[in-house]
Amino acid sequence: MMVALVRNEVIKMLKKKRILVIVLILGVLIPIFTYARMVVAQNALEKIGSDWRLEIQQQITDYQNTLSSNRTPEEFKKWRRVAVQQLQYYLDHDVNPNSPNGVTFAREFMSNSVTLFFPLLVMAVASDIVSSERSGGTIKMLLTRPVRRWKILTSKLIATTLFISLIVTIAAVMSYVISGAVFGYKGWTEPVFTGFQTVGASVDTANVHAVPQWLYMIMQSGLIWFSALSVGCLALMVSVLVRSTAASIVTMMAVIIAGTILTNMASAWTSAKYLFMVNLNLANYLQGSPPPIEGMNLMFSVTVLSVWSVAALVIAYRVFTKQDILN
Repeated sequence: MMVALVRNEVIKMLKKKRILVIVLILGVLIPIFTYARMVVAQNALEKIGSDWRLEIQQQITDYQNTLSSNRTPEEFKKWRRVAVQQLQYYLDHDVNPNSPNGVTFAREFMSNSVTLFFPLLVMAVASDIVSSERSGGTIKMLLTRPVRRWKILTSKLIATTLFISLIVTIAAVMSYVISGAVFGYKGWTEPVFTGFQTVGASVDTANVHAVPQWLYMIMQSGLIWFSALSVGCLALMVSVLVRSTAASIVTMMAVIIAGTILTNMASAWTSAKYLFMVNLNLANYLQGSPPPIEGMNLMFSVTVLSVWSVAALVIAYRVFTKQDILN
């Protein structure tokens, strides 16, 4: 029975053709980002030459220059100080962190998409999964079938999870395939350092170790999938609570955009670290970037996202199974 319900939900989501729209969006955006990255690489080649060490040294010098400026915000300086130490670590160990290949581009694209782009894609497929049934009038036919309501909602949750997994996979594959046509398809075994611990503006390298890019990509995609799944759980709850499809989409969009703004502005508001939006960038911990608010770490963010996801599902199941939602 559950398999049939999930299959039914998957068919309904495929008929909306939103996955096709997402593929088209990625098919337009990724070539643009690839071209931008290629222009940056060509400019660096013209100014500095083909020695990547000189490029990294120049990057360190540029960062250090911004640190000496009085107009640079102190919070921004902290990020720069950490970046300088990490780049110096790569330089000391003769590893190019910006090695031009399709794997490096895919890794950077996935990392930069985690806080806003992926949540928006998840929202596109999940934020109206229940409310659209009300708007279309199919909710009455669905709930009058001899199937328990919790099974219906569980089938929608499973279908949402499947599509979130598909979105993360499609984004990783397309970014690698498209950028690889320009930068090459090698680089899977090149090392990436992980394990940087940031304490204020200092970097502790005691636990730093190198992993091949293929393993880093798997770990990064897993963390992105987890944060996207928490967004999907919240979108499911909003879709149950809000009757209008447009209202549910606007609500989730406002929350996600507000979270992006808060992440950049709320470092002094320590209580903001309990908001789920501020904890979405789990991949940041892999590369050792400073957390948006002091005191956050990977385990803390995973716990916060888990609590928000469970609370959202409890509310969604409670409302969907107990309340009269036919009128």
